[in-house]
Amino acid sequence: MSKTLQQPWTCFRCICRQRCTRRNLVTAAAAATITHSPASYIRDHDDQDLRNIFDSRPFWHEFSKSRAGFYKQNVGLFQNQYLTSPEGFKEYARVTLLKCRRIVAKVLEISTVDGYKSIVQDLDRLSDLLCRIIDLADFVRSTHPDPAFQNSANEAHALMFQYMNTLNTTTGLNDQLEKALANSEVTLSWTEEEETVARLLKKDFSQSAIDLPRAKRETFVELSSTISELGSKFVDEMRPAKMSLAIESGRLKGMNPMFLKQLQSRRGHVILPIAGLAAQNAIRYVEDEATRKEIYIASRTAADAQVQVLEALLRHRAELAKLSGFSSYSRMTLIDKMAQSPEAVNKFLSALSADNAPRMQEELKCMLALKYPSSSGEPGNMSVPTAINAWDREYYRQQLFSKPAPPSRKPDFLPAYFSLGTVMQGLSRLFSRLYGVRFVPREPAPGETWNPDVRRLDVIDEADGHIAVVYCDLFARDGKNPNPAHFTLRCSRLISSSEIAESSSSLHLHNLTAAQLANDGMATSHPVDPSGSVYQLPTIALICDFPSPPPSSGPSQPPTLLPLPSLLTLFHEMGHAIHSILGRTRLQNVSGTRCATDFAELPSVLMERFATDPAVLALFARHWETDAPLPYAMVAAGLQSERRSEASDTETQVLLAAVDQAYHSEMVLRGGGGGGGGGGEEGFDSTAVWHAMSARWASVPEAPGTKWQGFFGHLVGYGGSYYSYLFDRAIAAKVWESVFRGGREGQAVERGNGERFKREVLRWGGSRNGWRCVGGVLAEEGRGLEDGGERAMEEVGKWGVGGEGR
Repeated sequence: MSKTLQQPWTCFRCICRQRCTRRNLVTAAAAATITHSPASYIRDHDDQDLRNIFDSRPFWHEFSKSRAGFYKQNVGLFQNQYLTSPEGFKEYARVTLLKCRRIVAKVLEISTVDGYKSIVQDLDRLSDLLCRIIDLADFVRSTHPDPAFQNSANEAHALMFQYMNTLNTTTGLNDQLEKALANSEVTLSWTEEEETVARLLKKDFSQSAIDLPRAKRETFVELSSTISELGSKFVDEMRPAKMSLAIESGRLKGMNPMFLKQLQSRRGHVILPIAGLAAQNAIRYVEDEATRKEIYIASRTAADAQVQVLEALLRHRAELAKLSGFSSYSRMTLIDKMAQSPEAVNKFLSALSADNAPRMQEELKCMLALKYPSSSGEPGNMSVPTAINAWDREYYRQQLFSKPAPPSRKPDFLPAYFSLGTVMQGLSRLFSRLYGVRFVPREPAPGETWNPDVRRLDVIDEADGHIAVVYCDLFARDGKNPNPAHFTLRCSRLISSSEIAESSSSLHLHNLTAAQLANDGMATSHPVDPSGSVYQLPTIALICDFPSPPPSSGPSQPPTLLPLPSLLTLFHEMGHAIHSILGRTRLQNVSGTRCATDFAELPSVLMERFATDPAVLALFARHWETDAPLPYAMVAAGLQSERRSEASDTETQVLLAAVDQAYHSEMVLRGGGGGGGGGGEEGFDSTAVWHAMSARWASVPEAPGTKWQGFFGHLVGYGGSYYSYLFDRAIAAKVWESVFRGGREGQAVERGNGERFKREVLRWGGSRNGWRCVGGVLAEEGRGLEDGGERAMEEVGKWGVGGEGR
């Protein structure tokens, strides 16, 4: 049942974008709408409302109250009947546990072929019941502003985890699943989706050590607990070896004076904090090379205690893998990924590095020309060495890629065309063009949302009607986590007529239909078969941190305007959302984004391509005040600036992915580090590995003495699979060019291309092998990829991550 532990999709690239300078601009103008037929009038009205609810706070206040009198009482968070108050989580957990125990008893009693044929559906329903609480509780405890709701969600979360641990040691469930898998009559009756879920469930049982003797199972549990504690400690206690440096103020020439004014001074020295923006600004702008070197090394050197925690975490992971029958943690992690093996990952990284090398060398040549003007970047007979050092990179990149805007151009020229309302309008129009689905604003019912600023959107399919619910919590507020994220609050799953019948016994207690009761009051589809079965609709929460619109509207008050990085972030998160929406499966274990980690970012990374395509921008990008269309040359200039450092960024990510593989390889228990000296209790030296990997993969090797690995927080959540984002970038670049023709001649908004991507990728969620999806969508160009393996991984690496003008 461990498959049910889902994390919100928090993309580290989006988090980096959020650190860009935000323009606190905020509200709303609406373009006139021409209507034709009654159906088009409704669509146009919804389209206009979609813009207004995000751009105009007064409009939103009126809209959100328009049906207030319709509801007689609090409907509960997400319209979940149990969550009308914090105490509801306790009752919700109690009722859910009763349902779970009945299913467990049913599965343990199976003895007939027909019973084994339905075991996957039974176990998937059991998993869904657990997820219903765990997913909601995980979101509520991290997002809801009410401490009482947070505490109740924490308690429910802990209770369900405790029960899950019990299930993971219930050998009878695993035994019954093995019997079903061993019976050909049973397996031949299963759909492809059921076969996939059966294999996933079996893997989950195996990775919970259920096949091990009792003593080893106990060791497994202890190791897992220690790993969790060490992971939290590594992230929470991250700090540099030196917290600050005292530097003579004259040595900081070139640094932003605003930063200097905010820093403490003592006897002619500036106290420069090592963690934070001040040190980053100094590395980028301080003219004196020796000063930059000192700050760089301090900022890249983690405390020894932090490194020791990391090495302990890596050792415990290696021991867990060995206990489970794997030679390394990476090999255990990759077994159900598209990569399948560490060797395949390294083939991919090597091919990608080779593809990126010419652009990286060109970038270094340009930096050398800045550092040594007389050499024009070419090594020659000079009295000084012609080299770019690690502490030079950001300084010369800043000079190389920072070109001042024309004097006639205002700093906010591009965001003026991207009001949040028009961007949401554009996303709806794009999805309508590509997939036949659109967003329709809906007034939230009393108690349905956790903050008055949360907007509810229903997703309407032109053929199937209502297919999903999206809650948009996009505005900044005190106490809110600023990181962009996509939460799946409820997955797609077919609710059978027998489940609906079970719920009908409680009809007299509720003002809901039996189908609604079967989904706890949350959204369901219309009946999809003669028996009355319905789908529980995907319910999604999107979190961003954009400035709020002003309290009143007016011609001189701009709406919330998005700079290019924020536009890309919103499109990225919507890529995850559309995967959840269209990945409509009968079984929740493979719904939407519940797929292999190294496949999950493909739809979201691909969506970033649409964000800057001319045909897509023509759907919505208009000046908030004049309604003038966006001159695409402005976007092209912004893109050029964004992509100037792509070679360096790609090389850095390749290096980190290689470090991740090394840190989770067999060498952790074998000891050493490939570069001098042992370390740690058992001889593994993470610092030596860090420098050896840097020498192998980086064009500019790391400065001696640094211990940057102590700041590599993604090792906790992406251990053994950090390559995934680069991998999906490469696939997305290929899909963009092969399926959407790089956006040429309006191909980015062609319905046939969208249907192809939906048919071959999105609709499967995680129920089809990722290689089959990639091979299917690429057609002839994907021939030979369907079976995956090292050759397929190497081929993807050769594609590169793509870029304008390549």
